[in-house]
Amino acid sequence: MRTREEVKQQMAEDEIEFILVQFVDATGAAKVKMIPVSSFDDAVDEGAGFAGAAVWGVGQGPHSHDMLARVDVDTYTPIPWQPNTARFASDLFVDGESYPNCARTNFKRVLADTHEQGFIFNVGMEPEHFLVTRNEDGSIQPWDPDGVDSLSKPCYDFRSMAPAMAYLQELTTSLNGLGWGVYQCDHEDANGQFEVNFDYADALTTADRIIFFKMATSQIAKKYGAIATHMPKPFSDRTGSGLHVHYHLADAETGSGVFGDENDPRGLGCSELGYHFIGGVLHHARALAAVTCPTVNCYKRLQLGSGLYSSRSGFTWTPAFVTYGDNNRTQMIRTAGPGHFEDRTVSAAANPYLALAAYLAAGMDGIANKIDPGDPNLGNMYERPLEEIRARGIRILPQSLWEALAELRGDEVIKSALGVIADDFIEMKTREWETYDQQVTSWELDEYLTYF
Repeated sequence: MRTREEVKQQMAEDEIEFILVQFVDATGAAKVKMIPVSSFDDAVDEGAGFAGAAVWGVGQGPHSHDMLARVDVDTYTPIPWQPNTARFASDLFVDGESYPNCARTNFKRVLADTHEQGFIFNVGMEPEHFLVTRNEDGSIQPWDPDGVDSLSKPCYDFRSMAPAMAYLQELTTSLNGLGWGVYQCDHEDANGQFEVNFDYADALTTADRIIFFKMATSQIAKKYGAIATHMPKPFSDRTGSGLHVHYHLADAETGSGVFGDENDPRGLGCSELGYHFIGGVLHHARALAAVTCPTVNCYKRLQLGSGLYSSRSGFTWTPAFVTYGDNNRTQMIRTAGPGHFEDRTVSAAANPYLALAAYLAAGMDGIANKIDPGDPNLGNMYERPLEEIRARGIRILPQSLWEALAELRGDEVIKSALGVIADDFIEMKTREWETYDQQVTSWELDEYLTYF
Protein backbone atom coordinates (compact mmCIF):
# COMPACT_ATOMS: atom_id res chain seq x y z
CA MET A 1 0.00 0.00 0.00
CA ARG A 2 1.18 3.49 -0.82
CA THR A 3 1.10 6.45 1.50
CA ARG A 4 -0.38 9.76 0.47
CA GLU A 5 3.06 11.35 0.39
CA GLU A 6 4.46 8.58 -1.80
CA VAL A 7 1.64 9.10 -4.29
CA LYS A 8 2.16 12.86 -4.29
CA GLN A 9 5.85 12.31 -5.02
CA GLN A 10 4.99 9.93 -7.86
CA MET A 11 2.53 12.42 -9.36
CA ALA A 12 5.23 15.09 -9.28
CA GLU A 13 7.65 12.76 -11.09
CA ASP A 14 4.97 11.88 -13.65
CA GLU A 15 4.19 15.59 -14.16
CA ILE A 16 0.53 15.11 -13.28
CA GLU A 17 -1.45 18.38 -13.37
CA PHE A 18 -5.04 17.12 -13.16
CA ILE A 19 -6.87 14.30 -11.41
CA LEU A 20 -10.05 12.45 -12.34
CA VAL A 21 -11.91 11.52 -9.15
CA GLN A 22 -13.94 8.53 -10.35
CA PHE A 23 -16.74 6.38 -8.97
CA VAL A 24 -19.46 4.30 -10.64
CA ASP A 25 -23.23 4.44 -10.61
CA ALA A 26 -25.35 1.31 -10.26
CA THR A 27 -24.91 0.47 -13.95
CA GLY A 28 -21.13 0.48 -13.60
CA ALA A 29 -20.64 3.57 -15.74
CA ALA A 30 -17.64 5.71 -14.77
CA LYS A 31 -18.54 9.11 -13.27
CA VAL A 32 -15.84 11.71 -12.70
CA LYS A 33 -14.91 15.16 -11.59
CA MET A 34 -11.67 16.72 -12.77
CA ILE A 35 -9.64 18.63 -10.21
CA PRO A 36 -6.20 20.26 -10.28
CA VAL A 37 -3.49 18.27 -8.56
CA SER A 38 -3.26 21.05 -5.96
CA SER A 39 -6.64 19.82 -4.64
CA PHE A 40 -5.42 16.26 -4.09
CA ASP A 41 -5.33 16.51 -0.29
CA ASP A 42 -8.93 17.75 -0.22
CA ALA A 43 -9.97 14.82 -2.46
CA VAL A 44 -8.39 12.40 0.01
CA ASP A 45 -9.69 14.00 3.21
CA GLU A 46 -13.07 15.39 2.15
CA GLY A 47 -13.77 14.22 -1.39
CA ALA A 48 -15.12 15.71 -4.59
CA GLY A 49 -18.82 16.55 -4.35
CA PHE A 50 -21.56 15.03 -6.49
CA ALA A 51 -25.35 15.41 -6.63
CA GLY A 52 -26.40 11.78 -6.27
CA ALA A 53 -29.78 12.12 -7.94
CA ALA A 54 -27.98 13.05 -11.18
CA VAL A 55 -26.75 9.46 -11.63
CA TRP A 56 -28.46 6.08 -11.62
CA GLY A 57 -29.22 3.94 -8.61
CA VAL A 58 -27.32 5.48 -5.70
CA GLY A 59 -30.33 6.02 -3.46
CA GLN A 60 -30.51 9.82 -3.58
CA GLY A 61 -33.11 12.39 -4.59
CA PRO A 62 -32.76 16.08 -5.48
CA HIS A 63 -33.11 16.93 -1.77
CA SER A 64 -30.25 14.67 -0.63
CA HIS A 65 -26.99 15.86 0.87
CA ASP A 66 -23.93 15.79 -1.40
CA MET A 67 -22.10 12.57 -2.05
CA LEU A 68 -18.36 13.08 -1.63
CA ALA A 69 -16.05 10.79 -3.55
CA ARG A 70 -12.85 10.24 -1.57
CA VAL A 71 -9.96 8.93 -3.61
CA ASP A 72 -8.29 5.63 -2.79
CA VAL A 73 -4.59 6.52 -3.04
CA ASP A 74 -3.71 2.92 -3.97
CA THR A 75 -5.61 3.29 -7.25
CA TYR A 76 -3.32 5.96 -8.73
CA THR A 77 -3.55 5.43 -12.50
CA PRO A 78 -1.80 7.78 -14.93
CA ILE A 79 -3.93 8.19 -18.05
CA PRO A 80 -1.93 7.17 -21.14
CA TRP A 81 -4.03 9.15 -23.60
CA GLN A 82 -3.89 12.32 -21.46
CA PRO A 83 -0.34 12.28 -20.03
CA ASN A 84 -0.80 15.17 -17.58
CA THR A 85 -3.81 13.48 -15.93
CA ALA A 86 -4.32 10.62 -13.48
CA ARG A 87 -7.36 8.70 -12.34
CA PHE A 88 -8.20 7.56 -8.83
CA ALA A 89 -11.03 5.17 -8.01
CA SER A 90 -13.06 6.53 -5.12
CA ASP A 91 -15.48 5.55 -2.37
CA LEU A 92 -18.57 7.60 -1.60
CA PHE A 93 -19.27 9.39 1.69
CA VAL A 94 -22.29 11.41 2.83
CA ASP A 95 -22.18 13.70 5.88
CA GLY A 96 -18.78 12.31 6.75
CA GLU A 97 -19.99 8.70 6.86
CA SER A 98 -19.14 5.89 4.46
CA TYR A 99 -22.09 5.63 2.05
CA PRO A 100 -23.45 2.06 1.73
CA ASN A 101 -25.11 2.75 -1.64
CA CYS A 102 -21.64 3.03 -3.20
CA ALA A 103 -21.06 -0.12 -5.28
CA ARG A 104 -17.33 -0.13 -4.50
CA THR A 105 -17.89 0.38 -0.77
CA ASN A 106 -20.46 -2.42 -0.76
CA PHE A 107 -18.02 -4.76 -2.50
CA LYS A 108 -15.35 -3.96 0.08
CA ARG A 109 -17.88 -4.97 2.78
CA VAL A 110 -18.42 -8.38 1.14
CA LEU A 111 -14.67 -8.87 0.67
CA ALA A 112 -14.05 -8.00 4.32
CA ASP A 113 -16.61 -10.60 5.43
CA THR A 114 -14.81 -13.19 3.30
CA HIS A 115 -11.43 -12.18 4.71
CA GLU A 116 -12.77 -12.67 8.24
CA GLN A 117 -13.54 -16.25 7.24
CA GLY A 118 -9.92 -16.68 6.19
CA PHE A 119 -10.06 -16.19 2.42
CA ILE A 120 -9.02 -13.80 -0.36
CA PHE A 121 -10.99 -13.71 -3.62
CA ASN A 122 -8.68 -13.57 -6.65
CA VAL A 123 -10.22 -12.78 -10.02
CA GLY A 124 -9.25 -12.37 -13.65
CA MET A 125 -11.83 -10.96 -16.09
CA GLU A 126 -11.77 -11.15 -19.88
CA PRO A 127 -13.41 -8.05 -21.39
CA GLU A 128 -14.74 -8.73 -24.86
CA HIS A 129 -15.82 -5.65 -26.80
CA PHE A 130 -16.73 -4.48 -30.29
CA LEU A 131 -15.33 -1.71 -32.45
CA VAL A 132 -18.15 -0.22 -34.51
CA THR A 133 -18.99 2.79 -36.66
CA ARG A 134 -22.30 4.60 -37.13
CA ASN A 135 -24.03 4.86 -40.47
CA GLU A 136 -25.81 8.04 -41.61
CA ASP A 137 -29.18 6.54 -40.65
CA GLY A 138 -27.97 5.92 -37.07
CA SER A 139 -27.47 2.17 -37.46
CA ILE A 140 -24.11 0.58 -36.71
CA GLN A 141 -21.73 -1.74 -38.47
CA PRO A 142 -18.49 -3.45 -37.43
CA TRP A 143 -15.46 -1.17 -37.75
CA ASP A 144 -13.71 -2.52 -40.84
CA PRO A 145 -11.50 0.15 -42.46
CA ASP A 146 -9.91 -2.32 -44.92
CA GLY A 147 -13.17 -4.06 -45.83
CA VAL A 148 -11.75 -7.49 -44.94
CA ASP A 149 -13.43 -8.41 -41.64
CA SER A 150 -16.35 -10.24 -43.22
CA LEU A 151 -15.73 -13.94 -42.56
CA SER A 152 -18.49 -15.96 -40.91
CA LYS A 153 -15.78 -17.42 -38.64
CA PRO A 154 -13.35 -14.52 -38.11
CA CYS A 155 -11.99 -15.69 -34.75
CA TYR A 156 -8.16 -15.50 -34.65
CA ASP A 157 -8.08 -14.59 -38.36
CA PHE A 158 -4.99 -12.56 -39.27
CA ARG A 159 -6.51 -10.51 -42.09
CA SER A 160 -9.53 -9.64 -39.94
CA MET A 161 -7.34 -8.62 -37.00
CA ALA A 162 -4.67 -6.74 -38.96
CA PRO A 163 -6.54 -3.39 -39.24
CA ALA A 164 -7.00 -3.36 -35.45
CA MET A 165 -3.39 -4.16 -34.57
CA ALA A 166 -2.41 -0.52 -34.04
CA TYR A 167 -5.39 -0.03 -31.69
CA LEU A 168 -4.66 -3.25 -29.79
CA GLN A 169 -0.96 -2.50 -29.56
CA GLU A 170 -1.55 1.00 -28.20
CA LEU A 171 -4.05 -0.40 -25.70
CA THR A 172 -1.63 -3.16 -24.65
CA THR A 173 1.33 -0.80 -24.31
CA SER A 174 -0.77 1.64 -22.30
CA LEU A 175 -2.03 -0.99 -19.86
CA ASN A 176 1.31 -2.72 -19.49
CA GLY A 177 2.84 0.65 -18.70
CA LEU A 178 0.52 0.56 -15.68
CA GLY A 179 1.74 -2.89 -14.67
CA TRP A 180 -1.34 -4.85 -15.70
CA GLY A 181 0.45 -7.75 -17.38
CA VAL A 182 -1.49 -7.88 -20.63
CA TYR A 183 -0.42 -11.20 -22.12
CA GLN A 184 -2.59 -11.63 -25.23
CA CYS A 185 -5.11 -10.00 -27.54
CA ASP A 186 -7.20 -11.62 -30.22
CA HIS A 187 -9.93 -11.13 -32.76
CA GLU A 188 -12.99 -12.80 -31.28
CA ASP A 189 -15.81 -14.81 -32.83
CA ALA A 190 -17.77 -11.86 -34.24
CA ASN A 191 -16.75 -9.34 -36.88
CA GLY A 192 -15.31 -6.28 -35.19
CA GLN A 193 -15.03 -8.05 -31.81
CA PHE A 194 -11.82 -8.21 -29.75
CA GLU A 195 -10.59 -9.48 -26.39
CA VAL A 196 -7.67 -8.36 -24.23
CA ASN A 197 -6.41 -10.60 -21.42
CA PHE A 198 -4.38 -9.34 -18.46
CA ASP A 199 -3.10 -10.85 -15.21
CA TYR A 200 -5.49 -11.73 -12.41
CA ALA A 201 -5.35 -9.83 -9.12
CA ASP A 202 -7.35 -9.50 -5.94
CA ALA A 203 -10.99 -8.94 -6.83
CA LEU A 204 -11.15 -5.24 -5.90
CA THR A 205 -8.12 -4.40 -8.04
CA THR A 206 -9.60 -6.33 -10.96
CA ALA A 207 -12.94 -4.54 -10.65
CA ASP A 208 -11.16 -1.16 -10.59
CA ARG A 209 -9.22 -2.17 -13.69
CA ILE A 210 -12.33 -3.22 -15.62
CA ILE A 211 -13.80 0.26 -15.14
CA PHE A 212 -10.56 1.86 -16.33
CA PHE A 213 -10.35 -0.60 -19.25
CA LYS A 214 -13.71 0.61 -20.51
CA MET A 215 -12.56 4.21 -20.14
CA ALA A 216 -9.36 3.42 -22.05
CA THR A 217 -11.05 1.58 -24.93
CA SER A 218 -13.50 4.44 -25.45
CA GLN A 219 -10.73 7.02 -25.79
CA ILE A 220 -8.11 5.01 -27.69
CA ALA A 221 -10.59 3.57 -30.20
CA LYS A 222 -11.77 6.98 -31.35
CA LYS A 223 -8.22 7.79 -32.47
CA TYR A 224 -8.71 5.07 -35.08
CA GLY A 225 -12.18 6.19 -36.15
CA ALA A 226 -14.05 3.59 -34.12
CA ILE A 227 -16.54 3.47 -31.27
CA ALA A 228 -15.65 0.90 -28.60
CA THR A 229 -18.80 -0.67 -27.19
CA HIS A 230 -19.23 -3.08 -24.30
CA MET A 231 -22.88 -3.63 -25.20
CA PRO A 232 -23.32 -7.41 -24.91
CA LYS A 233 -25.17 -8.05 -28.18
CA PRO A 234 -25.00 -5.13 -30.65
CA PHE A 235 -25.69 -7.39 -33.65
CA SER A 236 -28.46 -9.97 -33.70
CA ASP A 237 -26.56 -12.28 -36.06
CA ARG A 238 -23.17 -12.21 -34.34
CA THR A 239 -21.73 -13.60 -31.11
CA GLY A 240 -22.18 -11.37 -28.06
CA SER A 241 -19.60 -9.98 -25.65
CA GLY A 242 -18.97 -11.50 -22.25
CA LEU A 243 -16.87 -10.56 -19.25
CA HIS A 244 -15.74 -14.09 -18.43
CA VAL A 245 -14.70 -14.46 -14.79
CA HIS A 246 -11.75 -16.67 -13.80
CA TYR A 247 -11.43 -17.08 -10.06
CA HIS A 248 -10.23 -18.93 -7.00
CA LEU A 249 -10.15 -18.45 -3.26
CA ALA A 250 -6.79 -18.18 -1.54
CA ASP A 251 -5.83 -18.60 2.10
CA ALA A 252 -5.73 -15.12 3.65
CA GLU A 253 -2.52 -15.86 5.57
CA THR A 254 -0.46 -17.82 3.06
CA GLY A 255 -1.92 -16.62 -0.24
CA SER A 256 -2.11 -20.21 -1.47
CA GLY A 257 -5.10 -21.30 -3.52
CA VAL A 258 -7.60 -23.58 -1.75
CA PHE A 259 -9.57 -24.89 -4.74
CA GLY A 260 -7.01 -27.45 -6.01
CA ASP A 261 -6.74 -31.13 -5.06
CA GLU A 262 -4.73 -33.57 -7.17
CA ASN A 263 -6.59 -36.48 -5.53
CA ASP A 264 -10.02 -35.22 -6.62
CA PRO A 265 -12.21 -38.34 -7.18
CA ARG A 266 -14.31 -36.45 -9.74
CA GLY A 267 -11.23 -35.98 -11.90
CA LEU A 268 -11.14 -32.20 -12.23
CA GLY A 269 -8.35 -31.53 -9.75
CA CYS A 270 -10.65 -29.58 -7.42
CA SER A 271 -10.98 -29.58 -3.66
CA GLU A 272 -14.15 -30.22 -1.67
CA LEU A 273 -14.13 -26.52 -0.72
CA GLY A 274 -13.98 -25.58 -4.40
CA TYR A 275 -16.91 -27.85 -5.23
CA HIS A 276 -18.96 -26.32 -2.42
CA PHE A 277 -18.18 -22.85 -3.78
CA ILE A 278 -19.41 -23.69 -7.27
CA GLY A 279 -22.34 -25.53 -5.66
CA GLY A 280 -23.37 -22.20 -4.14
CA VAL A 281 -22.94 -20.38 -7.43
CA LEU A 282 -25.07 -22.94 -9.26
CA HIS A 283 -27.69 -22.91 -6.49
CA HIS A 284 -28.11 -19.13 -6.81
CA ALA A 285 -27.39 -18.93 -10.54
CA ARG A 286 -30.82 -17.83 -11.74
CA ALA A 287 -30.98 -14.91 -9.28
CA LEU A 288 -27.30 -14.15 -9.79
CA ALA A 289 -27.98 -13.61 -13.48
CA ALA A 290 -29.93 -10.43 -12.72
CA VAL A 291 -26.69 -8.90 -11.40
CA THR A 292 -24.13 -10.46 -13.72
CA CYS A 293 -26.36 -9.94 -16.79
CA PRO A 294 -28.16 -6.73 -15.79
CA THR A 295 -29.61 -5.35 -19.04
CA VAL A 296 -32.34 -6.30 -21.45
CA ASN A 297 -29.71 -6.77 -24.14
CA CYS A 298 -27.73 -9.32 -22.07
CA TYR A 299 -30.39 -11.96 -22.64
CA LYS A 300 -30.04 -11.75 -26.42
CA ARG A 301 -26.69 -13.41 -25.66
CA LEU A 302 -27.83 -16.10 -23.18
CA GLN A 303 -29.98 -18.20 -25.45
CA LEU A 304 -31.09 -21.79 -25.65
CA GLY A 305 -29.38 -23.85 -28.33
CA SER A 306 -25.97 -23.50 -29.94
CA GLY A 307 -26.74 -20.17 -31.56
CA LEU A 308 -27.14 -21.43 -35.14
CA TYR A 309 -29.65 -18.66 -35.85
CA SER A 310 -28.12 -15.89 -33.75
CA SER A 311 -24.46 -16.15 -34.72
CA ARG A 312 -22.94 -16.26 -38.19
CA SER A 313 -20.18 -18.51 -36.84
CA GLY A 314 -22.66 -21.19 -35.76
CA PHE A 315 -22.05 -20.84 -32.01
CA THR A 316 -22.89 -18.30 -29.33
CA TRP A 317 -20.05 -19.55 -27.08
CA THR A 318 -22.36 -18.84 -24.13
CA PRO A 319 -24.13 -21.28 -21.81
CA ALA A 320 -27.87 -21.70 -21.51
CA PHE A 321 -27.99 -24.13 -18.60
CA VAL A 322 -26.97 -24.07 -14.94
CA THR A 323 -24.13 -26.58 -15.19
CA TYR A 324 -20.44 -27.07 -14.59
CA GLY A 325 -17.97 -29.38 -16.27
CA ASP A 326 -14.42 -29.96 -17.38
CA ASN A 327 -12.50 -27.70 -19.78
CA ASN A 328 -15.64 -27.28 -21.84
CA ARG A 329 -16.98 -23.97 -23.13
CA THR A 330 -20.59 -25.16 -23.42
CA GLN A 331 -20.91 -25.15 -19.60
CA MET A 332 -21.83 -22.22 -17.37
CA ILE A 333 -18.73 -22.98 -15.28
CA ARG A 334 -15.78 -24.68 -16.92
CA THR A 335 -12.80 -26.03 -15.04
CA ALA A 336 -9.96 -24.41 -16.95
CA GLY A 337 -7.36 -26.14 -14.77
CA PRO A 338 -7.01 -27.68 -11.30
CA GLY A 339 -8.71 -25.32 -8.87
CA HIS A 340 -9.31 -22.79 -11.65
CA PHE A 341 -12.92 -22.02 -12.54
CA GLU A 342 -14.31 -19.82 -15.30
CA ASP A 343 -17.90 -18.55 -15.39
CA ARG A 344 -19.01 -17.79 -18.95
CA THR A 345 -22.40 -16.26 -18.18
CA VAL A 346 -21.14 -12.87 -16.98
CA SER A 347 -22.00 -10.12 -19.43
CA ALA A 348 -19.83 -7.28 -20.72
CA ALA A 349 -22.51 -4.94 -19.33
CA ALA A 350 -22.03 -6.07 -15.72
CA ASN A 351 -21.09 -3.62 -12.98
CA PRO A 352 -17.99 -5.53 -11.77
CA TYR A 353 -18.37 -4.40 -8.14
CA LEU A 354 -21.96 -5.60 -7.86
CA ALA A 355 -21.46 -8.71 -10.00
CA LEU A 356 -18.43 -9.92 -8.05
CA ALA A 357 -20.02 -9.11 -4.69
CA ALA A 358 -23.06 -11.21 -5.57
CA TYR A 359 -20.93 -13.97 -7.05
CA LEU A 360 -18.70 -14.21 -3.99
CA ALA A 361 -21.70 -14.29 -1.67
CA ALA A 362 -23.23 -17.15 -3.66
CA GLY A 363 -20.02 -19.15 -3.50
CA MET A 364 -19.47 -18.51 0.20
CA ASP A 365 -23.05 -19.61 0.87
CA GLY A 366 -22.15 -22.85 -0.87
CA ILE A 367 -19.18 -23.29 1.46
CA ALA A 368 -21.19 -22.41 4.56
CA ASN A 369 -23.92 -24.90 3.69
CA LYS A 370 -21.71 -27.50 2.00
CA ILE A 371 -23.77 -27.39 -1.20
CA ASP A 372 -22.79 -30.24 -3.51
CA PRO A 373 -22.92 -29.30 -7.21
CA GLY A 374 -23.35 -32.93 -8.24
CA ASP A 375 -21.25 -34.68 -10.85
CA PRO A 376 -19.75 -32.57 -13.63
CA ASN A 377 -21.53 -32.47 -16.96
CA LEU A 378 -19.31 -33.73 -19.76
CA GLY A 379 -19.78 -33.45 -23.49
CA ASN A 380 -21.40 -30.84 -25.69
CA MET A 381 -24.33 -29.19 -23.89
CA TYR A 382 -25.41 -27.55 -27.16
CA GLU A 383 -26.26 -30.97 -28.57
CA ARG A 384 -28.29 -32.21 -25.62
CA PRO A 385 -32.03 -32.36 -26.40
CA LEU A 386 -34.06 -30.03 -24.22
CA GLU A 387 -36.21 -32.96 -23.12
CA GLU A 388 -33.12 -34.73 -21.78
CA ILE A 389 -31.97 -31.56 -20.00
CA ARG A 390 -35.31 -31.21 -18.25
CA ALA A 391 -35.54 -34.91 -17.42
CA ARG A 392 -32.19 -34.67 -15.64
CA GLY A 393 -33.42 -31.73 -13.57
CA ILE A 394 -30.93 -29.28 -15.07
CA ARG A 395 -32.20 -25.73 -14.78
CA ILE A 396 -32.22 -23.23 -17.64
CA LEU A 397 -30.64 -19.83 -17.18
CA PRO A 398 -33.14 -16.94 -17.29
CA GLN A 399 -34.04 -16.02 -20.83
CA SER A 400 -35.00 -12.42 -20.05
CA LEU A 401 -34.20 -9.70 -17.56
CA TRP A 402 -37.75 -9.93 -16.23
CA GLU A 403 -37.31 -13.63 -15.48
CA ALA A 404 -33.99 -13.00 -13.74
CA LEU A 405 -35.43 -10.18 -11.63
CA ALA A 406 -38.23 -12.47 -10.45
CA GLU A 407 -35.55 -14.85 -9.17
CA LEU A 408 -33.56 -12.07 -7.53
CA ARG A 409 -36.57 -10.80 -5.59
CA GLY A 410 -36.79 -14.16 -3.82
CA ASP A 411 -33.09 -14.77 -3.17
CA GLU A 412 -32.01 -13.34 0.18
CA VAL A 413 -28.36 -14.34 -0.22
CA ILE A 414 -27.88 -12.39 -3.45
CA LYS A 415 -29.89 -9.44 -2.18
CA SER A 416 -27.82 -9.34 1.00
CA ALA A 417 -24.67 -9.20 -1.13
CA LEU A 418 -26.02 -5.98 -2.68
CA GLY A 419 -26.86 -4.56 0.73
CA VAL A 420 -28.96 -1.41 0.67
CA ILE A 421 -28.41 -1.21 -3.10
CA ALA A 422 -30.67 -4.22 -3.71
CA ASP A 423 -34.06 -2.51 -3.64
CA ASP A 424 -32.94 0.42 -5.80
CA PHE A 425 -31.28 -1.98 -8.24
CA ILE A 426 -34.40 -4.11 -8.58
CA GLU A 427 -36.62 -1.05 -9.02
CA MET A 428 -34.28 0.49 -11.61
CA LYS A 429 -34.03 -2.74 -13.60
CA THR A 430 -37.79 -3.36 -13.39
CA ARG A 431 -38.35 0.06 -14.97
CA GLU A 432 -35.80 -0.80 -17.65
CA TRP A 433 -37.67 -3.99 -18.54
CA GLU A 434 -41.07 -2.29 -18.53
CA THR A 435 -39.81 0.51 -20.77
CA TYR A 436 -38.33 -2.02 -23.18
CA ASP A 437 -41.48 -4.13 -23.15
CA GLN A 438 -43.55 -1.12 -24.22
CA GLN A 439 -41.47 -0.46 -27.36
CA VAL A 440 -42.75 -1.25 -30.84
CA THR A 441 -39.74 -2.49 -32.80
CA SER A 442 -38.98 -2.40 -36.51
CA TRP A 443 -39.14 -6.22 -36.47
CA GLU A 444 -42.75 -6.05 -35.25
CA LEU A 445 -43.67 -3.57 -37.98
CA ASP A 446 -42.05 -5.76 -40.64
CA GLU A 447 -43.69 -8.88 -39.28
CA TYR A 448 -47.22 -7.70 -38.43
CA LEU A 449 -48.09 -4.45 -40.23
CA THR A 450 -49.82 -6.18 -43.14
CA TYR A 451 -49.96 -9.66 -41.62
CA PHE A 452 -53.63 -9.61 -40.59
